Amino acid sequence: MVPVTDAGGVLLVRQFRAPIGRALLEIPAGTRDVDGEPPERTALRELSEEVGVIAGKIEELGRFWNSPGFCDEETIVYLATDLSPGEPDREGAEEQYIQVVEIPIDRVEEALANEGTIDIQTHVGILLARQAYALR
Repeated sequence: MVPVTDAGGVLLVRQFRAPIGRALLEIPAGTRDVDGEPPERTALRELSEEVGVIAGKIEELGRFWNSPGFCDEETIVYLATDLSPGEPDREGAEEQYIQVVEIPIDRVEEALANEGTIDIQTHVGILLARQAYALR
């Protein structure tokens, strides 16, 4: 999910990732772990839980396979707009320390580059969101 505020800021989350032993700045994301839940609903729920905002509108930007030679994990990227405040509901140990960061959409790639390592879904999500945003 790439949440974009009315002011043109992208809301990212900084959270510790145990497998790599450090925090990453990422787009909000989650796993479809509720049986029968449509992907759009999962995206909205994860956005609310992690970031504490409710999206009035979401738009699918694209889908991609993360490592098709290794697993069948598919990522669906959504653009979330018309945001309103909600209440975060962070459950896991890693989620307890999430920091929400707002970065202007025209500076987000620079901010991510300054972080060093970027996870692929954040990279692809930002590229797709920038492209969609530019077409408006």
